[in-house]
Amino acid sequence: MRNTLRRGIGTLALILATATGAAACTSATTSGGSSSSDDITAPGADALNGKGEVDITFWHAMSGTNGETLQKVVDQFNGQNQGKIKVTLNYKGQYDTALAAYKNASAQQRPDLMQMYDIGTRYMIDSKSIVPMQSFMDVDKYDGSDIQPNIAGYYTVDKKLYSMPFNTSMPLLYINREAFQKAGLDPDKPPATLDEIMADARKIKQTPGETVQFGFGATLYGWFVEQWNAVADQTLCDADNGRTGRVSKVDLANDTNVKLLQWWQQMANEGLAMKLDSNTDNGDNAFSSGTVAIALESTGSLGGFTKGAAAAKNPFTVGTGYYPKVDEANSGGPIIGGASLWIMHKDDTAKERAAWELVRFLASKQSQVTWHTSTGYFPISKAALTDPADQQWVSQKPQFSTAIQQLQGTKLTYATQGCSVGEMPDVRKDVENALQAAVLQGQDAKQALTTATDTANKQIADYNSKLGG
Repeated sequence: MRNTLRRGIGTLALILATATGAAACTSATTSGGSSSSDDITAPGADALNGKGEVDITFWHAMSGTNGETLQKVVDQFNGQNQGKIKVTLNYKGQYDTALAAYKNASAQQRPDLMQMYDIGTRYMIDSKSIVPMQSFMDVDKYDGSDIQPNIAGYYTVDKKLYSMPFNTSMPLLYINREAFQKAGLDPDKPPATLDEIMADARKIKQTPGETVQFGFGATLYGWFVEQWNAVADQTLCDADNGRTGRVSKVDLANDTNVKLLQWWQQMANEGLAMKLDSNTDNGDNAFSSGTVAIALESTGSLGGFTKGAAAAKNPFTVGTGYYPKVDEANSGGPIIGGASLWIMHKDDTAKERAAWELVRFLASKQSQVTWHTSTGYFPISKAALTDPADQQWVSQKPQFSTAIQQLQGTKLTYATQGCSVGEMPDVRKDVENALQAAVLQGQDAKQALTTATDTANKQIADYNSKLGG
């Protein structure tokens, strides 16, 4: 453990430990061996003294409006730090493409700051190419109490915040309010379980003159399956989702997932659910066009959904609900999604410090208000939600209040922290293959998930072998 961390875990880690309860005081350790990153002490503010204007590069995966907003806030930072720090943005494609670019780049080619999606977290730690964010926080005595604990929890391992959360999303249930009203259902009481979704979908399908074709339609997306396990307060991976040791295996063929896939098969067979693939664009279009009445997506889709619903052939109003449970008794909550910011270790303390100054700026209340109200991503700053401009934005989009309440009501546990394993991107794809085999091809749910488990565990074993773990 690096010297700066011997002095204590910092304010944020204390909050996380409290939020998780007594058992969680040891919930963020790893037995995967000491990373060279842990021997690095973050540079202080004096690292920029006498360096003139320090140029740093920032690789990201934000396109469209999100990319434009990121450029806007970085331009603000550059303006405030003229002659001291200059940031150059470099769009590297979508998340998977950005991860591949990082893996294929040499140490000299890699950026100074990297945006990496949530499931790339363990790989980034294992890459031994980064300076943990906690090290900068300790050096500056940075108060992390403003960071939403449930969001920080995902990126916290060994009681250290390895990266700074940035663009954060949560999964929600979306409904077509008019379709519910026509079916005699209360749109202010969206379905909360799989059984309720099935019952509501049947009523919608039986409604005379209803224009939607299917009661339910969601992308066959592995992220959704991860959410259902977290809501069931159930870990997908051993070693407490990789929070008390290195993951050696996953259990994808658990009872929760088997029941889920069997339910999905029945929904499709009865014509209650639209048969979609794993392309999220197709799932999003099915809902925003009014083809399906109930959907699942992240908070990041709210803006697109409301715009699409207003322009649909049969315009409708978008409603939101908590992410549904597989069983009524489930007591957990969903996992946050999105991406975080990572500072590279390049033996250049000025660049490391400059990257940290940008991270601090992006994590600030005002930057998070701009980011939230311009993109719809959840602010990592608790204070941002109390800002008048932010509150006005939320008041104009009451559906977003569902996400705020859901996040605040979710207890931070091993399950809701999500699985921390280096091969998580491939594991997610294995799950999607199982979903497609069961829902689209009619394969036995248990068998499809068993095949996915076997494939995933081989991938994890190969990954650990390369690490010497």
